[in-house]
Amino acid sequence: MKSLRIPVFVTALLLVVAPLLAAPASHPDTSGWKSLFAADLADADLKDSSWVWESGTLVARTRNTIWTKKPYANFVLDLEFKVAKESNSGVFLRSGNTKQVLSALEIQVHDSADGALYGEVGSIYNAKSPAKKMAKPVGEWNRFTITCDGSRVSLVFNGEEVYNVDLNDWKEPKKNPDGTANKFPVALKDFSRNGPIGLQGLHGKAQAPVWYRNLRIRELK
Repeated sequence: MKSLRIPVFVTALLLVVAPLLAAPASHPDTSGWKSLFAADLADADLKDSSWVWESGTLVARTRNTIWTKKPYANFVLDLEFKVAKESNSGVFLRSGNTKQVLSALEIQVHDSADGALYGEVGSIYNAKSPAKKMAKPVGEWNRFTITCDGSRVSLVFNGEEVYNVDLNDWKEPKKNPDGTANKFPVALKDFSRNGPIGLQGLHGKAQAPVWYRNLRIRELK
């Protein structure tokens, strides 16, 4: 019996497609996953009383960001958020410097948008928009599943994958792959691949409230 030989071009195609299949294409069952923040926030880096738990919901009291003390490299982060009108927040990923906002990718959390290029809810701030609008109305809970695995970042937003990108495609400072300009002085391909995760506080002119719950994380090998 002859052995089955896979053509070289098919093998190459499988190697390209494989990373795209690594991230969940729908929201996962997070039973047994680790909570991103403890009930007493002992594992968080934050200013006193800037964030508090209220009936299982993490609530921002100031504009300060809450950070994990633990750095994360490759992971799947699942969470729910709710915004008020004109809320402006975000999820920071693998920050290289928590004192510098533009040293971390930020997944936008808004009621709609903030006026910046690629500033709408679910975007990688100033770099990539979701493939479609998935946000629920103000006051309703939304869900993100964010995967960071090496150079790849993907987002499942309210049940649908809205992007799965390779940061290595961002080859130049202050420039996106589509030719548009961004604010980042360092090319996204050179961003830290290991660092703390943060939630932005009451940002923007309105200082409108934002709420997070069911923040769970699973590290990838």
